[in-house]
Amino acid sequence: MSRTLRRAAVLAAATAVALVAGTGVASAHVRVSSADAAPGGYGVMTFRVPNESDTASTVSLRIQLPTDTPLTFVQAEPVPGWTITQTTTQLDPPVEADGDTITEAVSVVQFTAADGGGIAPGQFQEFSLLGGPFPDADSLTLPTVQTYSDGTEAAWIEPTVEGQDEPQSPAPVLSLTGGSGGAAADAHGSGGTDTATDTASASTPAADGGDGLAVTALVLGGLGLLAGLGGLFLGLSARRRTVGR
Repeated sequence: MSRTLRRAAVLAAATAVALVAGTGVASAHVRVSSADAAPGGYGVMTFRVPNESDTASTVSLRIQLPTDTPLTFVQAEPVPGWTITQTTTQLDPPVEADGDTITEAVSVVQFTAADGGGIAPGQFQEFSLLGGPFPDADSLTLPTVQTYSDGTEAAWIEPTVEGQDEPQSPAPVLSLTGGSGGAAADAHGSGGTDTATDTASASTPAADGGDGLAVTALVLGGLGLLAGLGGLFLGLSARRRTVGR
């Protein structure tokens, strides 16, 4: 293989690896999504938490909920091997919800792994909250702190500003442009733990598919580039053999 072809092949391989690796880093932030969250309604918020450490496990996740526009109803979906703690805050002034005067609301939900458990390196976990009513807005920012078994923390608390690059540690942002929230509202009225679980499960494959398609497209693009260079090399080699005869 000529020096030029060798350099091209190395460059193509490096490009393919960089594309795939770059996608992994970009998607490794803590994210939140919902299939039914909408202004004024109730919905399931699903937090996807990847473990970014090569040596330590994620053992705690603290989710901060708004107190200026509080969610007056919050339930956490149980996660095997994790305990759930909710911190409430007094509301001043109180707010009205469903005809009742609400004087306190959940401000922090914390998931804590049992000893020896947690999210191991190379793994991720999803945590779901059912809550509402959501504020009259397009989105809701939910700062989150991820704690590792070695004592380090990843604070996902930086605001994302429209028109600017995403910050290094962005706070999860929940889009409130989903459906009417009717199913979640019914769950709120009847206790609805099973409905919350079903909704969270139903929303997961769609999110997984979106990330998977993006990664697959980049991988195939890189492999296609390598295949093209391989074909070029074979063609030149065949031409040399023909000329040599």
